[in-house]
Amino acid sequence: MNTSSPSSKEFSAEIEVNYNREEELKAFDDSKAGVKGLIDAGVAKVPKIFIRPPDELAEEFDRHKSDLQIPIIDVSAIEGSDERAKIVNEVRIASEEGHLDPLYASFRSN
Repeated sequence: MNTSSPSSKEFSAEIEVNYNREEELKAFDDSKAGVKGLIDAGVAKVPKIFIRPPDELAEEFDRHKSDLQIPIIDVSAIEGSDERAKIVNEVRIASEEGHLDPLYASFRSN
């Protein structure tokens, strides 16, 4: 008599084979519960339909890769007279190089 149970890897693989994201999405949409319904139901773990597979994420990351560089400017010491000139210069350089355009646009839209 074989009393061995499937290992967690075998069980996980079985779940992957039987998983149908489209069916689960349709069932979720048909429920009309939405994310609030999940929270109200006490769901503590993010449902699989909201988790994208790693290969899909890697594809999208590669597709949207850019040479965008966002400067990091520490403004915590802006009140100190010694650091203020340095910080102002860093902001000036970043703005001249066009790195602050997205930041400016986000402040302007609010």
